[in-house]
Amino acid sequence: MLASLLPPFLIGLREGLEAALVVGILVAYLVRIDRRDVLPKLWAGVGLAAALVLVIGAVLTFGAYALTFQAQELLGGLLSLLAVGMVTWMIFWMQRTARTMRSHLESGIDRALAMGGFWGIVLIGFVSVAREGIETTLFLWSMVQTAGQEGPGWLGAVLGLAVAVLLGWLLARGAVRLDLRRFFAWTGGFLVVVAAGVLAYAFHDLQEAGALPGPFSDAATIDPVTGGVGVGVAGFPFGWAFDLSAQLPPGSAIAALLQATVGFMPEMTWLQVIAWGLYLAVVGTFFVRGLFPRPRPAPAASAGTSASRHASQGAS
Repeated sequence: MLASLLPPFLIGLREGLEAALVVGILVAYLVRIDRRDVLPKLWAGVGLAAALVLVIGAVLTFGAYALTFQAQELLGGLLSLLAVGMVTWMIFWMQRTARTMRSHLESGIDRALAMGGFWGIVLIGFVSVAREGIETTLFLWSMVQTAGQEGPGWLGAVLGLAVAVLLGWLLARGAVRLDLRRFFAWTGGFLVVVAAGVLAYAFHDLQEAGALPGPFSDAATIDPVTGGVGVGVAGFPFGWAFDLSAQLPPGSAIAALLQATVGFMPEMTWLQVIAWGLYLAVVGTFFVRGLFPRPRPAPAASAGTSASRHASQGAS
């Protein structure tokens, strides 16, 4: 059970802490400029966003049961692709704008207050939480489907969100200190690995739905020796890359841990393995490079300054 709890817990903790920090910045700024009167509007926006996220989670969890198996797999695959795209964008957005997030949020508050409209502050609160919430809901739903254990998965996510809210409150009050740069760097790397697994499972769903060629369709690569769907080299490109079901039973604790964390399954298709490897290679490389930004070159001396320096050297 711990294997299914840990990944959604970490994702709920990271994404929840991002949302808590954003709301904390907005609340602190309104208090600092003595505009407590608009705090109810901000909290109204946050509440609307939380309600929307709950509705989306309920629809995803219970709505799919009314669909056919093929439609469920197609929907799951497409939503998983969307979740991976949103999470990837958010990882790099956080890397790029973390240092300027506070000033960006405060300037948004200033613009909304200058306009004097009720909906401006409500919209800021709504967008600040809805963006994180929808992304987190889609990603967690996709990951829970990947792990195949909905109860422990959602429990881990709820626990992570609860800890994030508590941690955000303690940070706002100065009761605890946290190296946020290091925290988001480590959790961002974890998200890259988990997203690669979700992407691989999305390809599995799309292959089962018949949207992509694979071992479940007539396009499967057949092993001429056995007459069945090929495994290994004989299964390239639309068969199985490997089948370790005998050595690693799908229901075992190790298999559940690997599937919940890195997306590894005892039996994977070639398209899954290729998608997993390419995502880690490309996204992982850019993520690591973003952790060590290149120093900005020093501004070159102006032509006039250079000329005057040479003139003074000549005079001496």
